[in-house]
Formats: sequence, C-alpha cells, structure tokens
Amino acid sequence: MVAQLPAGETVSALGINVDKEKTHVIEITRREVGVKDVRVQIQYCGICHSDLHFLRQEWGSTKLPAVPGHEIVGIVTNIGSEVSKYKIGDTVGVGCFVDSCRTCDYCSQDSVPYCKEGATATYGSDINDTVGHTLGGYSEAIVVDESFVLSIPKNLDYAAVAPLLCAGITVWSPMKHYGVKAGSHVAILGLGGLGHMAVKLAVALGAKVTVLSRSSGRIEDAYRLGASNVVITSDKEAFAAAANTVDFIIDTVSADHDVNSLTNLLKPDGTIILLGASPSLTISPFSLIMKRIKLGGSLVGGIKETQELLDFCGKHNITSDIELVGVEKIEKAFERILKSDVKFRFVLDIAGTLNKNVIVE
Repeated sequence: MVAQLPAGETVSALGINVDKEKTHVIEITRREVGVKDVRVQIQYCGICHSDLHFLRQEWGSTKLPAVPGHEIVGIVTNIGSEVSKYKIGDTVGVGCFVDSCRTCDYCSQDSVPYCKEGATATYGSDINDTVGHTLGGYSEAIVVDESFVLSIPKNLDYAAVAPLLCAGITVWSPMKHYGVKAGSHVAILGLGGLGHMAVKLAVALGAKVTVLSRSSGRIEDAYRLGASNVVITSDKEAFAAAANTVDFIIDTVSADHDVNSLTNLLKPDGTIILLGASPSLTISPFSLIMKRIKLGGSLVGGIKETQELLDFCGKHNITSDIELVGVEKIEKAFERILKSDVKFRFVLDIAGTLNKNVIVE
C-alpha cells in the first residue's frame, strides 16, 4: 500500500464543507512538496460548468470538503529536489488531471483521460492523503507532480489563458484527432465557452468556419471571432442551402437537440463530433448510412496535447474571451452561467480577491 502523503500547509479555498451549503471560504490542507512536485501559487482559475454541477451535487454525492477548479494559472513558488521542468517564478498551468497510472497503453499514448486505472481529476478524485480526495483550483495554492504541470506562453494574457486548460483542450483534442486541417469546412453548433474556442482554433488551423446557432443574437460575435458564415438553425431556407457543404460538425450543445438534421449539412464521409453531454440523443442509422457519416465524441486531451495547444495559442495569440470576477461573485457567476449570460467564460481572480474575510454575495 502507498504511504499516506504527508500534510503540508493550510491555505484558503472557495468551496463547501457542509452538505449543500452555499459556497464560502474554507481552509484546506495541501500536501507537503515532494521530490517531483511543484507548488503553484494560484493567480487565476476559470469557472467551468462542471464546477457548478459538482458544488451543487448534481452528479451524485460530492465528497466534502469540496473545492472545484481545473483551469488553473499561477506562479511556481517551490519545487522538489528532482524537478527539472520548472523553476521558481515560472508561470504555469494545471488542467483537468493531476495524475494517472502512467503505464497503461492510453497513458503512454498521451491519452490520460482514458487511463485504464482511471485518471486522477484535479478535484473530486480519491487519493491517499489526509483529506482522501483531490481539491481543485478555487484556492490559494496547489501542489502537483511536475508531469501534470503546463508551461504558459509569456505573450498571452494569463487570466484569459485559464479556460484553455479545459474549454480549449476539449475542442482542440477532437479537431486534431479527427483531422481538421487547413481547407476543412467546420460547422460549430453552439457559441458558448466551448464553441467560441472552437471557432478561434479552427480558423487558426486554416479551416473555413460556419457557426450554427439558434439565436440571431450571436451573429455579430461569430463573425468577430472569425467565422465565415452563420446559419440560424430555425431558418429552413438557410439550413437547406448549407446542405452537403461541411466536412466536420463540432456539436457543443448539452441540451437535447436533433442530431439527425445536422447530418444533412455534411458531405459524404463527413464527421460529427459530440462534445456536449446531452441527456439523451436519438440517432437514425439512415442519417449516417446514406452518406457514410462518422459519429464520434471526445472528452479532453492529454498533457502533451494540452501543451501543444498552449504553444499553438502562444504562436497565434489566442486566448479565451473572459469576464474576470472576484471570488465573492461566484454564486452570481453560477446563476449567469445557467442563463448563458457570459461572453464567454468567467475567470476567478484568486490572487486579487481570495482571503479569509471574503463574504460570498
């Protein structure tokens, strides 16, 4: 049995420690910095929709104390004696995973999310320490093995980098896996946190981008982000005119919707990639058979792939469109997320606003 990891310092965090209690400032214990560990003083942490589900225990019982956050950007303040990748003062990131078995076929191929033993998520995963489970980035600091820490390009706005570590890699990984490239025609369904990153990244890859949206209110944003065309999905004429023109559809919508109609847009041998976790979808075999359509899905990417994304974004000066908020606004941010009232991701100003005296409004 692995020895229990020794406890290190106590830090402030934003989370819950009583069943279904409102989010508030709590104290948590981080492990002692080991020989391969990096201590990160957190500056910013993006707010992902999954954080909301987690804190509100909408995915089942949440282990307490609970601290979400897996879009972490901060400064290295301590390193273990065998750390070689980072030095004190580096700006780094931590994404959705902080460990895995590292030996299975998937881990060896940089497919950490599909680890046979189950990857260790940045929050909510069982581990052998004093708390018993991982605690995320809504906190002053985190201690992570250097193999799961990422370098942040110096030319990018650090707050706006944070969502790249989840929203960005969630769309980048399937685009690379399924073969989006220069000259591809990509249609993106939904222009939210994932969708707006998909537009930016596909355009930077040299693809032609069409945004599919229910709302005409997103048209201006779509063109500003680099889309060549916008199709309002309720406009039957526009939808029909776009038939058989698209190579890939990236579906980011998490609500129930008609996937069968989307396949009309695809050319023969086209691909539809599901990223939104819809409660249920009905697929007619004929919608796939008649044009040899491929139906796929994707979770997030591995560590090497995430670093490639960050380097690509550094080269092309790509970040997320964000609204920076203080930790006292977390509950209001959650309410606005549920209303899709953000363009396009919230990021918490951890360093500037998290302290023991914060009252969540």
